[in-house]
Amino acid sequence: MKLIRHPHELPAAPRRVCVAIGTFDGVHLGHQQVLRQALMNARQHGALAVVVTFDAHPATIVAPQRVPPLLYSLPQKLRAIEALGVDATLLLHFDRALSEQPAEDFIRALVRDCGHVHSICVGANFTFGHQRGGNVELLRRLGAELNFVVHDLASVALDGQTVSSTRIREAIRAGNLDAASQMLGRAYALAGTVIPGDQVGRQLGFPTANLDARGLVLPPHGVYAVLAHTRGTTHFAALNIGLRPTRAQPTPHVHVEAHLLDFSGDLYGTELELTVVEKLRDEIRFPDLPALRAQIARDLAHARAVLA
Repeated sequence: MKLIRHPHELPAAPRRVCVAIGTFDGVHLGHQQVLRQALMNARQHGALAVVVTFDAHPATIVAPQRVPPLLYSLPQKLRAIEALGVDATLLLHFDRALSEQPAEDFIRALVRDCGHVHSICVGANFTFGHQRGGNVELLRRLGAELNFVVHDLASVALDGQTVSSTRIREAIRAGNLDAASQMLGRAYALAGTVIPGDQVGRQLGFPTANLDARGLVLPPHGVYAVLAHTRGTTHFAALNIGLRPTRAQPTPHVHVEAHLLDFSGDLYGTELELTVVEKLRDEIRFPDLPALRAQIARDLAHARAVLA
């Protein structure tokens, strides 16, 4: 998959383009239906399958007080899109100027810059443009004028309920990770960049990789057996999410940290993706650090047994 920032980076015309547009947080089953429709159109008509998405959730600009925690980091989202087999992803920088662009202007510019747009695929309730002024009806009107086909895909249902990013978010928060995985169409995983920590794990004899998980939805606090993916390799690991209640802290905040079994090395600045396999226990406050150290050792043995 080619990652581009402007339609001009697509191969030179003449060519046809089949487009899928959306935020696609989580790239869940509903999103996959939209993307696969664009891919099928492209294969049928000898066109390029191009995904148009954004580098930030639109709410970060238009409603910062209501920004939902994301299911996926941006690299994670792009990998999930790539796995479906599309030819290119046009990653647009979502800023104030883009948020204020009228919906009709957005589509006209996209069609002009992409060349011959054969089709545009979206979800049935898709809205876009300044103050959500664009919808499927507008797309159909512009399609009749600019000669492209519009596919609005109905929502996907699972267990009698619509699959949505909101519903997956609720499942993750509740610790129902099996349901989240079913709606995602793949095992639930948490990803982030490894950042420097306070070295407490190292002092206890169990160094951890601390993830920058700001802005992401998180499962309930506790310890999890996970598969850690980084630099093209996979390691058994134990993940801790929580406030570290055993340590007295004036301003506790959530830590997301993983100990990779049988691993030594520097991961700072790299992305670590953690596929959650099983929750081992809830977060517990211990009487002292030796008691915490003993429990961590038991947690790691438990994680190894679960993952093996």
